[in-house]
Amino acid sequence: MMIGRGDLAKAVSLSIALSCLLLTGCYRGRPSEDPPIHLNPNMDSQPKYKPQSEGDFFLDKSAMREPVSGAIARENAKDDSEYYFGKDNRGRFIAESPIPLTEQSLDRGRERFNIYCAVCHGRVGDGKGIVVEKGLLPPPSFHEQRIKEMAEGEIFNTITNGLRNMPSYRHQIPVEDRWMIIQYLRALQLSQNAGINDIPGEMRDSLR
Repeated sequence: MMIGRGDLAKAVSLSIALSCLLLTGCYRGRPSEDPPIHLNPNMDSQPKYKPQSEGDFFLDKSAMREPVSGAIARENAKDDSEYYFGKDNRGRFIAESPIPLTEQSLDRGRERFNIYCAVCHGRVGDGKGIVVEKGLLPPPSFHEQRIKEMAEGEIFNTITNGLRNMPSYRHQIPVEDRWMIIQYLRALQLSQNAGINDIPGEMRDSLR
């Protein structure tokens, strides 16, 4: 098919025009103090009140509102010092876990222990986890007399805030799970240091 000179000229003109349009689209121009063009200004200027600002909706002109009288905090209330901090009202570590010991809590504690603790402390709490094999400093064994006599509130505090090489696990492990881990830790201590008198009578004969 033959292309006439007129068509060729039109094609060249169109190509030049498109090229100029593309070039001008990439050109940002010289700096300007004029405000930018906002196609959707609601994304930049949203109607809202800032803290401590004055408002027109309420009679007292205050944009910030006080809680309704008698309102009770739900998720952020931490009035139970023993449960949330492992300490009594005098700031002393509590001796025992504040949650009941059940078969389900032990199972949950074992699961969480093997996920978060065993990598350093070992599956039986002897301080010979896999990270020690890789060259990290070994943690103390849970079967040391010092830790066996340690208040459970102090163990909870260590899990929550960390100690020396051990980081804090407050964000990874919920409060109740920390107490369940401690219950399982106590079970490990008992299992690794149990005597014949610690075994139920009906089971002793099968172990002799």
